[in-house]
Amino acid sequence: MRARLLVVVTVLVAAVVVGLGLPLGVAGASASTAEMFTDRLGDTTRFAALAQRPVTDSDTSALQAEIARYDELFGAPAAILDRQGRVLVASRPDPLAEVGEDSTRIGLALAGRRSPPPETIWPWDPGPMLLAEPVLVGGEVRGAALTISPTGGLRRDVLAQWLVLAAAGVIAFGAAALAALPLVRWILAPVERLDAGTARVAASVRAGRPADPVGEERGPPELRRLTRHFDVMAATVSATLEAQRSFVADAGHQLRNPLTALRLRLATLGEDLDDLPAPDDVRDGHRAAVEEVDRLTVVLEALLALARTEGRVAPPVAMRVDTVLDERVETWEVLAEHEGLRLSRAGPGGLVVHSDPVTVTTVLDAVLDNAVKYSPPGGAVELTTARVDGAVEVAVRDHGPGLRPDELSRATERFWRGSDGNGSGPDDGSGLGLAIAARGAERAGAELALELPADGGLRVVLRWAPAS
Repeated sequence: MRARLLVVVTVLVAAVVVGLGLPLGVAGASASTAEMFTDRLGDTTRFAALAQRPVTDSDTSALQAEIARYDELFGAPAAILDRQGRVLVASRPDPLAEVGEDSTRIGLALAGRRSPPPETIWPWDPGPMLLAEPVLVGGEVRGAALTISPTGGLRRDVLAQWLVLAAAGVIAFGAAALAALPLVRWILAPVERLDAGTARVAASVRAGRPADPVGEERGPPELRRLTRHFDVMAATVSATLEAQRSFVADAGHQLRNPLTALRLRLATLGEDLDDLPAPDDVRDGHRAAVEEVDRLTVVLEALLALARTEGRVAPPVAMRVDTVLDERVETWEVLAEHEGLRLSRAGPGGLVVHSDPVTVTTVLDAVLDNAVKYSPPGGAVELTTARVDGAVEVAVRDHGPGLRPDELSRATERFWRGSDGNGSGPDDGSGLGLAIAARGAERAGAELALELPADGGLRVVLRWAPAS
């Protein structure tokens, strides 16, 4: 941002320098041209006055000497023409050869009109400055006086003026740029501190730590107020998240104990019902109450797990995938055997990713729980690893009812359950398993993908992108 702001300041300064330099350069060239025109016009008018008697008397010797001295002194040819435009006196043998096709001023002089000011002479204009004044005798035009002044000196002077202006512009530009550096630093000091501190503040807020303030005492008042408001916002968000975490912890503790006590009371009541000749509708009501308590317990545990997953922020570390998978297989193998399932593992070992092992464990537990829950007895749950195009993949495949293709996009929504046996019964779960997995994968720096194998079931893939 500093570079962009410096570019803006530089462009503005350059525009000011050019905007002032160009008019000054043009004015300087015009002034130099006007000065030379005035000087040469006076000489031409003087020659026209001196030529009145020589033109009448045809004695041009004195005028010839005067014109020759002028040419020798200024290096500018001069000549006197008669009324037909023929050369009467000249400082050089053929002075009109230097005029070329520019004979307009000569025609004006022979018509009795004075030379108008010439256009501005620029450094790239090679032609001379031709001036012609009428020679008048008794109010009658008897000829014309000419001066043909080289413009090399004028062009060099104009170019020198432009070089001086350019040097002054460069100096002014450099001075302005140097002055802009501390100004830009002063303006951007709060913004740079805010930019550098935002990531740290976000990590601190998510981790439940007090946010480091980013307020800056330097810079414009508006930006200082912005940093102070950001500090207030960060503190508010941190306090809000901390209150949320406290609520989740307190709610989990306060709800878990009454649910446990209620479950025990229902179990005791069930034992009493077994000893009594209770009606069938009472036993059915008791059974439904136990199922609802069990379901409520499952939902509560899932919600707490989801809250812990979303609230956990840990720096990624080099994690050996084999270590986490071995622990998960050992933990879930017992439950899989109890459900009549085969839990197998395949794929290459030695894979390492940068992630949070605790979060990855939570994700795998949610996915394995989902796979075991919906796999038919006698089926298999397959845990595989792979490296695909540099990415590391961990996949859990079941052979249950799976999902319809149009349900894949909604499968990770909270409390959503499928329709084809994947959530149709009272014991089909809370609808939070894949939601927990998806949120956990995001926290673990991975991507969660759901795939539908051709032979049925669901394949959940946890994928880490290649390290850059």
